[in-house]
Amino acid sequence: MDRYVGVDAHASSCTVAVIGPSGRRIGSQVVETNARALIEVVRAIPRRRHLCFEEGTLAEWLHEVLEPHVEELVVAGVEERRGSKSDKRDAFDLAEQLRIGSINRRVFKGRGAFKRLGSLAKAHAWMTRDAVRVKNRIKSVYRARGIACGQGTSVYAKSERSSWLSELPHELQPMVLLLYEEHDRLVSLKAKAKQAMLAEAQHHRAWHLVKSCPGLGPVRAAELVPVVITPYRFQRRSRFWSYCGLGIVTRSSSDWARAPDGGWVWAPVRQTRGLNSNFNRTLKKIFKGAATSVIRQASEQEPLYEHYLRLLDGGTKPNLAKLTIARQIATITLALWRTGEPYDPSRLQPTMT
Repeated sequence: MDRYVGVDAHASSCTVAVIGPSGRRIGSQVVETNARALIEVVRAIPRRRHLCFEEGTLAEWLHEVLEPHVEELVVAGVEERRGSKSDKRDAFDLAEQLRIGSINRRVFKGRGAFKRLGSLAKAHAWMTRDAVRVKNRIKSVYRARGIACGQGTSVYAKSERSSWLSELPHELQPMVLLLYEEHDRLVSLKAKAKQAMLAEAQHHRAWHLVKSCPGLGPVRAAELVPVVITPYRFQRRSRFWSYCGLGIVTRSSSDWARAPDGGWVWAPVRQTRGLNSNFNRTLKKIFKGAATSVIRQASEQEPLYEHYLRLLDGGTKPNLAKLTIARQIATITLALWRTGEPYDPSRLQPTMT
């Protein structure tokens, strides 16, 4: 007999609720957030076990711990709930949604062989963001004193720091010196994280295939592979576009109007268009950056760039043409990964004409 289990997880405790196939509540209990305790509680539930918990800080760890002990494990995307709320109520709600199949968004958590690469890619992303944050702080100090820094990087160069510091009041110089020291350490750590990430990425065949795609390169490919994990998650390219934040959403209202004969006809109403708002931010950054690289390199031998020029000549706005290139790069990435063959521009030529 099937058992449906909902887990509402928190840092110190987890509430486990169980319901039967008919929807009858069998019971619930509070368990310490501990791998051994959770496994014991789950294994005490008769098979077949279907377990569900929400996406969150503990989701990846819970998936790793509990997945071997259940027949089905679902990580549900967090959705806004109204009305009364408690840990027990939330756990039973998750179990009931799993039973009736009403979970709208399922989050993929099985990293498989890419766990180490994923952690190193995350560390590299954190170091990059921290380095950018410190650079902005340094420039903000100069700009607050009316000193124009421009878009250049000379303000961070060690050889030119003394001249920049001389323009600041004596009271502000110690603070900026500390920021420069933080900047130098973060830049060093960022380079170390990048080296470790690329060293790990070389052990994966998928990385060698993906990095051959135009605009991606070794760093973007190393960030992409542990997020996608497998290309077979997406049955159609349109689903992958939406996952990457490249799917177009169209909304309209008052679509029908009265015809002279009294019937209803489709009205030429204005439709609201835009990109989907529920997406993976890492993948959107990667593919938009890849499209930007293809455009900036401006290689006449690259079919994607030629297609971009044709789109502009046909009257397409530059931002929409860039979006088209990003979607094509995403499609090519999936195709290379599935076929196991590196990128070949000549094979793309017939589809771009």
